[in-house]
Amino acid sequence: MTAIPETMRAFVLHGHGGFELLRFHHDWPVPRPGPGEALVRVKACGLNNTDINTRTGWYSKAVTKGTTGGTYEGDLEDDGGWDGGIEFPRIQGGDVAGVVAEVGEGADRELIGKRCIVDTILRDWDDPQNLEKTTYLGSAVDGGYADYMVVDQRNICPVECNWSDAELATVAISYSTAENMLNRASVGKDDVVLVPGASGGVGSALLQLAGRRGARTVALASPSKHGELSKLDPAAILPRQPEDLKQALRDTIGRDTVSVVADVVGGPQFPAFIDVLERGGRYTCSGAIAGPIVELDLRTFYLHDLTFFGNTIFEPKVFPSLVKYIEAGEIRPMLAASYRLESLHEAQQAFIEKKHTGNIVVTME
Repeated sequence: MTAIPETMRAFVLHGHGGFELLRFHHDWPVPRPGPGEALVRVKACGLNNTDINTRTGWYSKAVTKGTTGGTYEGDLEDDGGWDGGIEFPRIQGGDVAGVVAEVGEGADRELIGKRCIVDTILRDWDDPQNLEKTTYLGSAVDGGYADYMVVDQRNICPVECNWSDAELATVAISYSTAENMLNRASVGKDDVVLVPGASGGVGSALLQLAGRRGARTVALASPSKHGELSKLDPAAILPRQPEDLKQALRDTIGRDTVSVVADVVGGPQFPAFIDVLERGGRYTCSGAIAGPIVELDLRTFYLHDLTFFGNTIFEPKVFPSLVKYIEAGEIRPMLAASYRLESLHEAQQAFIEKKHTGNIVVTME
């Protein structure tokens, strides 16, 4: 077995702000697993909006704009993280693929050497369904933008597949978020699901996972991305901001309503998304990249018997389900680009520009 070094490479966030506060270190201490924990040698880590939003403090109630990657003004320390305040320094990165290198006292030694992805939701395992007792990898505790990270052994999900490490690092956050959104909205084979922001990591995962359930999907994305999205077999692909969404739906799928909107966009288009929901329709949301403050006509909400679902914490069953889908070949990785860890600034800038389709990751080797 390879000896565990004393120090490692790590990208460390030292406060809310610009790239100058996200600093590369060559000699950061390697963490050691405590009782019941596993040390993971990180092979790749995917980028997500959470990383950008936490760095900039976008989660703060003081911020009302869409996500831009820029620096926001004001006191963000108390509520600038995903689940409130965040302690610095912090190693971000919740989308981890790697190999178990070591385990702590009482942990299962059979895990050592296992290829794995890591469940990003950290639970009180004595009360795992309690939403108030959860924290988040890369936010409340150190994550995967480093050579090594420590996590409870119950968050380790061994996986056997022929995907590359970079491809595996597209799964943990994007696909679990998407599966949770579909679970909450009880999406099935009789549904038509509208997916704004379909070219992103969560959006492309929604297309695959809703399609896996037999639902018809309608993707909204920039025309330059339609070619890549067509590989995921949506029923229709529409421009990112159709002038008349109802008419566009009628022209492509033969109806001007959908049963489900699975949204990570929000912003000015929100009223149009709600207006195309059929009576009894469901709106399921896990993001607001175009802006968190939206206009809602409550008459549409209650007169049309709509149901809204917010999604952040997913049930423990979600991760094992994703591993089964991977091993059965039921989903496919949407890897847009990979960068070396040292190039995380460049990778985040590419992520912010949103010219890609699928996921961007950093790799350690």
